[in-house]
Amino acid sequence: MTETETAPGQPLLRLLLPSDGDLHQTTLDFLRDCGLPVRRPNSRRYTATVPALPGVEVLFQRTADITAKVEDGSAELGINGLDRLLEYREAERRAAVLVGNLGYGRCELVLAVPDSWLDVTSLADLADLALEFRQQGKQLRIATKYPRLLSAFLYDRGINYFTLAPASGTLEAAPIAGYADLIADLTATGATLRENRLKTLDDGTVLSSQACLLANTELLAQSPDARALTRALTEMMEAHLRAEPYYRLTANVQGPSADAVSGMILARPALAGLRGPTVARVYGIEEQGWFSVSLLVKKDRLLEAVDHLRDCGAEDVAASQLSYLFDSRSHAYQALFGA
Repeated sequence: MTETETAPGQPLLRLLLPSDGDLHQTTLDFLRDCGLPVRRPNSRRYTATVPALPGVEVLFQRTADITAKVEDGSAELGINGLDRLLEYREAERRAAVLVGNLGYGRCELVLAVPDSWLDVTSLADLADLALEFRQQGKQLRIATKYPRLLSAFLYDRGINYFTLAPASGTLEAAPIAGYADLIADLTATGATLRENRLKTLDDGTVLSSQACLLANTELLAQSPDARALTRALTEMMEAHLRAEPYYRLTANVQGPSADAVSGMILARPALAGLRGPTVARVYGIEEQGWFSVSLLVKKDRLLEAVDHLRDCGAEDVAASQLSYLFDSRSHAYQALFGA
């Protein structure tokens, strides 16, 4: 058996998905929206399949373990938060980002201090406070689940006097409980921080995170079959994400010629589609001189584009949301693996 062949019954590509936390269901929903629904016989099983891509085996893992599992070769691909990837990645060459933003799981890793610290609103204020603590023979204590990311962030900004209090549970209570002075934690809206009488520093965002697709490039380099499935998976994701902001508008417009109709549409270039309208003659039984117009517009300009078509004499205007919008190639796949 050659190194690129797979024994009967073995998967050609293994994909790790979160089994816990906010990313679990949102990841399954995202894959379904991409046309890649995951088939899992029951919630107690930690393996599943993707019927649209035979040869792909899904393995459910804790978000805290996915990066390490991709790095150690337990799987070729994984979906995880960017925060988890950057905090736990040991070998950048092996655990590379394939698609950096899957469009969900957005949150920020921020520094938050007690509301009672009225004079501390920025990193400069925090640096002064850290120095005051040191002069008093104390260390500023920060509770966090991201010691690597936080330390690098503070050192880069000249804040050197602090100690980290690693924690696995709820961090918001750390200042009240007394085992930390402030925290660095993930937040999506800031509501939980405010409810616990904490405030974020104005320039205290350590990282903006979201769900991403990561890949073990060394494993994929050994298997053309795995790379082919990876490209198919990536193409479907990219095409879905690229299509999300757009609607397709179609309408019938009467005019003397296709050039005349396209000229009316192009009078407002911002509402004339990605690369201009597609205009084709409608062969009617009774009335002649009608043309079918098709164009892509962004959601936030949908009604504006409809009104523009009406101003051009359009009738029977229909709008449909795109499922996929494929580019000339998969940019993410080509960036990682070349042509």
